[in-house]
Amino acid sequence: MKPDLLLATNGFKGTWPSIEYGTWLAALLEKKVTLLGVTENINPAAIDDHHPLEDVFARAVELFQQKGVEYSLEVQNGNAEEIIPRKAKQGNFMVVLSPLGRPQIRRLLTGRSIRHMMEDIEQPILYVPESKLPLKKILICLGGLGYEVTAEHIAMQIAMKSRAELTLLHIIPPMDLDYPTARTVSRNWQTLVETDTPVGRSLRQAMEIAKADGLTANITARQGNVVEEILAEIKKENYDLLCMGSSYSANALRQLYAPNVTAEVAEAAACPVLTARYKHEFSSL
Repeated sequence: MKPDLLLATNGFKGTWPSIEYGTWLAALLEKKVTLLGVTENINPAAIDDHHPLEDVFARAVELFQQKGVEYSLEVQNGNAEEIIPRKAKQGNFMVVLSPLGRPQIRRLLTGRSIRHMMEDIEQPILYVPESKLPLKKILICLGGLGYEVTAEHIAMQIAMKSRAELTLLHIIPPMDLDYPTARTVSRNWQTLVETDTPVGRSLRQAMEIAKADGLTANITARQGNVVEEILAEIKKENYDLLCMGSSYSANALRQLYAPNVTAEVAEAAACPVLTARYKHEFSSL
């Protein structure tokens, strides 16, 4: 069973980009959408007051109908960071999110909501801080460890439908350990696709898939801090969509101390970010 789209809002106006982008994507891929509205901090004295969700739902339904997208609506009471992952586990979804409008002090104390969502949601997540349409340029980050396989496959299917151009990016971080593969990658960072390394093989395979699908694709590499270099590449080339794997793709001790690169990039990127754990059933839309 192929995943449909779960769009979520708590009524904050900043969640509209996820609804707009999710609707566009659903129409592109011919998917159904479920719009989940989360009513937070209910005040019994204000039970009859006009709620922001009403305006968002009315606007969303008008957009669904305009784009010819099949939809269902659902409202739940509670905390969005708890309700959204719980709903995601009940179906086969790609989850489309935008910032929830949390106060700065809350973000400082508990971290941004997207970090918690990435930890708790196993399905692919499309984080939309702003909607960049039409989709012309997609950046896919390849790490060579296989975490990105699902995100890569989803990105290529979106590219096939939208005829967007693909760029495959690999970042060579500073070497922490001196071992043969790391030395090979560091010495040949500008010609990685020609090397017999995990990342070289991954790049070649991705290029072969793209060419077989009739897509326009190219390869680029950078050296330096991974988060900084990804953000620099996005800014330089003005990509419309970034696709990355997730550190939660693997059950390894490194997750306990390694930075969550995907979350850091998603928090700072000025374009939608698609992230997906490696799972065979989600390798295709």
